[in-house]
Amino acid sequence: MSSQRLHRDLMRGLAVLTMLPVCLAIAIACGGDTEADPTPGPAATETSAPPSPGATASTDTGEAKASKIAFAAHHELNFDIYVMNADGSDVVRLTSTRAEDGAPAWSPDASTIAFQREMGGFNSEIYVMGADGSDQTNLTNTEWGDFGPAWSPDGTKIAFSSDRDGNQEIYVMNADGSDQTRLTDDPSGDGRPAWSPDGTKIVFESDRSGNLDLYVMNADGSNVSALTSHVGRDYGAAWSPDGSRIAFTSQRDGDGEIYVMSANGSGQKRLTFDPSGDLYPAWSPDGSQIVFARANGVYVIDDAGGGLVRLTHDPAIDSSPDWAAVP
Repeated sequence: MSSQRLHRDLMRGLAVLTMLPVCLAIAIACGGDTEADPTPGPAATETSAPPSPGATASTDTGEAKASKIAFAAHHELNFDIYVMNADGSDVVRLTSTRAEDGAPAWSPDASTIAFQREMGGFNSEIYVMGADGSDQTNLTNTEWGDFGPAWSPDGTKIAFSSDRDGNQEIYVMNADGSDQTRLTDDPSGDGRPAWSPDGTKIVFESDRSGNLDLYVMNADGSNVSALTSHVGRDYGAAWSPDGSRIAFTSQRDGDGEIYVMSANGSGQKRLTFDPSGDLYPAWSPDGSQIVFARANGVYVIDDAGGGLVRLTHDPAIDSSPDWAAVP
């Protein structure tokens, strides 16, 4: 097998990890320590009480909105998309196919969910559906792998990663699937894009330095710069609603944990301390909490690292949560 094929398969593994909340050696090897946060802090005490400030978000008029969390779960033979209230109640299954569905992403108005559907073999597509699971539509329609959709703040575009050109790169398309355009062009692999709240930048993960780190670029693909540079791998970035911070997963301390940093890469701080692995954070609509996947369920934690709450309590593997205010 060629080195290019091995590299492509590695990046495919990283994309598939959006549905697997564990540190799998076949996709991402655990990294070593770095100088950032060398001494682990105390783990947040877990409770089962409903999360509270992030469960609602205020509109410009001050009217409170409810919020919901979409996530992928492996309950039977494959992963499907589910949605629940922000306190973990009222879990509803939205997809039910023989494919593997993961990486759900709410549209800005919460009317639509984009997600990736693993069709088998090397084929994965970006789909959209109504917030109730209706009208599931394939947007990408390629024979290759398309992964990790992310909406632009105005809801008109979707960024995603694809290996259609031989290695995984960042692409953008209109929300109806038209005008699919490549943004990055690097012989390494680029994946898991996330749009800044003001729409001007996209953060993504890449191994272009020889290690998996986080990078940021303008929304047109120009001016790429590194945000992290560590032996341990950094991935799964999410912007805070006000654009000032980025949450991400890092394995710099030996297993996947949730970190936050300023949007320019400074002030990197570890929030979780659990050996089972914490992956793929997403912010509450008001920016006060972060939801993430752990090996035994979906959890939420305060943005400063306290108030850990477990939201799901079933034997399924839950992954890739995304949080949105809903009408």
